[in-house]
Amino acid sequence: MIHSSLSASSIHSVSPQDYLTRDFIMSTTLFEAAAKGGLMMFPMAALSVATLACTLDRTVFWAGLYKNEDQIAHRILEAARYSLADANQLAKEAGAQPIARFMQASLKLVNPSPESFRLAMETASEQEFEKMGKGNKLLETAVALAPLIGLLGTVTGLMHTFSGLDMGGPGGADTSKAAEGIGEALTATAAGMIVAIIAMVILRVCVSFESQQLSYFATIGGELELIYRELWYEPRMAEQAKAIASLERNYEDDRALVDQ
Repeated sequence: MIHSSLSASSIHSVSPQDYLTRDFIMSTTLFEAAAKGGLMMFPMAALSVATLACTLDRTVFWAGLYKNEDQIAHRILEAARYSLADANQLAKEAGAQPIARFMQASLKLVNPSPESFRLAMETASEQEFEKMGKGNKLLETAVALAPLIGLLGTVTGLMHTFSGLDMGGPGGADTSKAAEGIGEALTATAAGMIVAIIAMVILRVCVSFESQQLSYFATIGGELELIYRELWYEPRMAEQAKAIASLERNYEDDRALVDQ
């Protein structure tokens, strides 16, 4: 009982200043650990910041894309069954969404052929997927470059280690400099691997999202093209064929009367 009361009192006695001191010590320790990596930690830090910025940008992009994408797409499809103009207006209003821009590319055309309708969607999809892949090159660079920078830090650290080993000198080997060089080598290697692994994970997630969008765009585009063909293009072609046939019959009747 006494032990539990003392533990409780000690927990409640922790002040906010103690937490601030603890955070400062942790941040200082991390900074010191990074500083042990030598000069190679400067480009590694720049690469880490670039990777983090790209990660935040892609997180915001994909979160906004998946927020109401499916709802917007099906609203446009439903409107296209009754009015292409209304569907085009809905797609225009939702222009912040890639799927809406993709669908509007064909809906804004005036009486297009099915080939032109499909070509407009294909062109728009290429543009949208180019935007979705923004940042992939940076992540690929981080995956390839971070281990190389870490390896270079390893080499410089080993060079530092061997330079401190004066085995033939009167004082023998300087183990403190050797330990410092080994620490530099290991820190640079570990930092390079950490940055590369994080960049690889983010890159694979983004590529997976892009693959899902490729399949989704193909599905929505196929449905929209089918609606256009069945409800708008083919009936219009049938009406035009009837009108042409009627004109031909009238022409034949008029010609028969003239011959008589």
